[in-house]
Amino acid sequence: MLMKAGTSYIIFLKNFSFEKCQHGQIIVVLVYPLGAKMDLVLNIADYYFFTPYIYPATWPEDDIFRQTISLLIITNLGAYNLYFFFATLSYYFVYDHSLMKHPQFLKNQVYREIMHSVKSMPWISLPTVSLFLLEVRGYSRLYDGVGEFPFGWFRLLASVLSFLFFTDMLIYWIHRGLHHRLLYKRLHKPHHIWKIPTPFASHAFHPLDGFLQSLPYHIYPFVFPLHKVVYLEIDRASLALSTVMNRHRNIQITWRAGNLKTNLFAFAMYLFSLFIFWPRLQHVEVPGPGIESMPYP
Repeated sequence: MLMKAGTSYIIFLKNFSFEKCQHGQIIVVLVYPLGAKMDLVLNIADYYFFTPYIYPATWPEDDIFRQTISLLIITNLGAYNLYFFFATLSYYFVYDHSLMKHPQFLKNQVYREIMHSVKSMPWISLPTVSLFLLEVRGYSRLYDGVGEFPFGWFRLLASVLSFLFFTDMLIYWIHRGLHHRLLYKRLHKPHHIWKIPTPFASHAFHPLDGFLQSLPYHIYPFVFPLHKVVYLEIDRASLALSTVMNRHRNIQITWRAGNLKTNLFAFAMYLFSLFIFWPRLQHVEVPGPGIESMPYP
């Protein structure tokens, strides 16, 4: 799969398959910085850009300081590209622009959402890159070949469900913890400024809040074996969905009874869960027929 040329690596693919390779055509691989395969992404970036144009030839590609700098550049450039790509598409083709007439839609909100996101992402990237660095240096349990483990394809499919269950569980509890009175005002409240969010609010977090809610995706491959391509595709899909849906969907609940604050908390917990298992486990009432479109002029 990987063929060494001097101190650099080139990926050769046959019929666009990551499992087979042949000498000949060089395929340029797109950089997806918020997913797996950071070792392969870094090798591509080194071969085509960093080594020939940026770093001195005497600086080894496997030097930890060089890898850190390179990963910071790749992660931030990729994060901005993916954020603006998905958010812009969602804003123009998915988002209901009539919601912007709602009285709770803030003045210059889209601009403020973008600026908040742009300022937060570099800070979020700092702890994220430390985890990418561990991946690159071989400390994770990511693997390439499906046949490397018994029941290869079955294990691969099972890992998808396991990954979704594991990450959904941790994200639910992290988000629940961020609503604790000791943390909410300091960390999570900035994301709730946007009562009527647009797709551009998808990354408008306090940096620590944003990192904590992405942490389960990075923890999993250090605990369980996971195929790199599966990891990459799930991360891409989750990034796209989080931008399109923005987690906080523009709906309100006709509360049946009880304290409004308690019901609002329950609804927020539900929206941050892919599966309804975790809210039900905590006896949180899952919104049902009472959900209706948010009214606006």
